[in-house]
Amino acid sequence: MVKETKLYDLLGVSSSASDAEIKKGYRKAALKYHPDKPTGDTEKFKEISEAFEILSDSNKRSVYDQYGLDAARNGGPSFQGQSGFPGGGGSTHSFSNDDAFNIFSQFFGSNDSGFSGFSSGFPSGAGGARFSSSGFPGGMGGMPGGMGSMPGGMGGMPAGMGGMPGGMPGGFSSASPHEEEVVSVDIPVSLEDLFTGKKKSFKIGRKGMRGEPEKVQIDINLKPGWKEGTKLTYKNHGDYNPSTGGRKTLQFIIKEKKHPLYKRDGDNIIYTLPLTFKESLLGFSKTLQTLDGRTLPLSRSQPVQPTEENTYPGQGMPISKNPGQRGNLIIKYKINYPISLTDSQRRAIADNF
Repeated sequence: MVKETKLYDLLGVSSSASDAEIKKGYRKAALKYHPDKPTGDTEKFKEISEAFEILSDSNKRSVYDQYGLDAARNGGPSFQGQSGFPGGGGSTHSFSNDDAFNIFSQFFGSNDSGFSGFSSGFPSGAGGARFSSSGFPGGMGGMPGGMGSMPGGMGGMPAGMGGMPGGMPGGFSSASPHEEEVVSVDIPVSLEDLFTGKKKSFKIGRKGMRGEPEKVQIDINLKPGWKEGTKLTYKNHGDYNPSTGGRKTLQFIIKEKKHPLYKRDGDNIIYTLPLTFKESLLGFSKTLQTLDGRTLPLSRSQPVQPTEENTYPGQGMPISKNPGQRGNLIIKYKINYPISLTDSQRRAIADNF
């Protein structure tokens, strides 16, 4: 039977909770009451962190269960004048906001994902964190020989129970980060930019930790030959998610802008050349501006069939999976037939065809 349950209640667990349940309880409560969250409460956050510090240490938890919070804070029960406890139970440690944030940082690890996952656990000695010694230099504040003389059968408890030798007992097991929601955003890109490749930078609006609007710059390096539908994923760049303490994932999807002259077909480019009826019969001489700014001459001296196509190898889109190679440029024709003929035109056609 435990003396009191306040610390267990703060973590939302029972007094018989396992180490895993205590860690889970701390994770949920700390994310909810972290001061940077909309639901944050600095004092509550500090209480939760202190509860976790005590209950995750088997020695401190044992003291807490038998003697209560004051005893756990002071390193053991204080019996004024009790033999074997010179000066009482040692100096009192005042748990601070810095201690709370240190525990949070050690538990979740240092990353830019907004507390999205567990760290692999405390390093040996808690990495020098300010809370690791619990304010007991040299162990239990002058309790020689450990607690062998404590009444109540607590003999055998090792000396130095105020610290965290070798890290917290059991350590923290690694856990996969929470998979954040993926938000898809279409990015319109010109055919010229998909042809040459280009770095595009833009700012997007998103929500911060307290729901405030903020801007973040996104840089996308377009590779020559990318196709419509190409997806680019940016984790931890979206709105802050209070329920997980992380940021949503942004997924940008390339959308090709409609071009006034060209149409893409896989790695090929199609250009439809308009011709008058006369040009279709007598031939033509024209120039075409390519996507990379070159001038391509187009000419014919013989009639053009309405369904005719001409192919120019290696003048199409770059092939992203095969650098240095390109698709084809395909020229199609659109002949502007007259909708009416004069008598003289009819005679000329009749006489010559």
